[in-house]
Amino acid sequence: MKVQLPVRRAILERRTYEPLAEGRRNKLRLDFNENTAGCSPAVPRALAKLSTKQLAMYPEYEASTQRLARHFGVHPQELLLANGGDDALRVFFDAFVDAGSRILICEPTFPMYRYYAEIFAARIDAIHYSAEMQFPLEDAFLALRKKPRVLFLANPNNPTGTLLQKAQLQAILKAATHTAVVIDEAYADFSGLTLIPWIRRYPQLFVARTFSKAAGLASLRLGAVIACAESLALLRRAMPPYPVNLAALVAADAAVRDRAAMRRYVKDVKRVRTWFAAELKRLGVTTYPSAGNFLLADFGPGGPALFEKFARRGILVRERSKEIGPGFVRITIGTAAEMQRLSKAIQTSGFSPASSERRWRRRTGTI
Repeated sequence: MKVQLPVRRAILERRTYEPLAEGRRNKLRLDFNENTAGCSPAVPRALAKLSTKQLAMYPEYEASTQRLARHFGVHPQELLLANGGDDALRVFFDAFVDAGSRILICEPTFPMYRYYAEIFAARIDAIHYSAEMQFPLEDAFLALRKKPRVLFLANPNNPTGTLLQKAQLQAILKAATHTAVVIDEAYADFSGLTLIPWIRRYPQLFVARTFSKAAGLASLRLGAVIACAESLALLRRAMPPYPVNLAALVAADAAVRDRAAMRRYVKDVKRVRTWFAAELKRLGVTTYPSAGNFLLADFGPGGPALFEKFARRGILVRERSKEIGPGFVRITIGTAAEMQRLSKAIQTSGFSPASSERRWRRRTGTI
């Protein structure tokens, strides 16, 4: 029997984002910006209390939504929960994006924006961060004149670490009168800057949050969208009836109740990030200012070979050579002991920026 499935062309042509999915458990995971210290001990205690009857029921959301809304300082009708941060982004395509319509992104950035745009056959208008990883504000104004359906803007941006300040964000919102502006605040716990207080002022503003980073709940998949009630009602029309599982709700509730654990983790990340950036500078590696739980670093032409050495030693980092340039890598900030292990691995690898440049020039015949 000959069968030919009627697959959409957009699916066949999709090429963005193929993450390593297996074999990471016992390695030093500095590649996906996870909380490597682990979630609050209150989370497994809360999960252990779930009964077999509770697990056999469809989840109820009202009580959890009320508690999580208080955590974010909003009303329950201003909070939409989703199955992870990725699904929180997908709903904007379901609600606003037709095939052939425009979306606006600034690259390099979180690849899921382009990923969904490819699946939905949207036109992708991409502006670009500068060589110094600064946001091109004037280019954004020009692009917004075309009235894209959605602007996706990570703040802080992944992988550059760039943080736009409130004056820049206000200017963007004032220019985006025909565009849904999605401010992806996955790393807002580390930057300390959020636009959540603005949601009633700007009906086109949607703030996306995740419990995968500071809360340390990546495996349970819980994300959120925060916006004014009227605008969020449009997104709800595109959501399935049971988008979030009960375990994720229970875990998130326990995590936000133990705010001290999250505060300690964020404080430790900032301290270790400062130390590790100085350590890389001492080793001759260029880094860029970051407001997230990661650093973007440029190891030069010899970087890819070094990253392969790391992988053989069970140290995972997120190479960004294809998106930015040879030797660029995003490194999650783990615990102090984990970052000391990585620093030692760099120093014992025989790597130095000068020798890396000479080897690359010799291999490419430029010397």
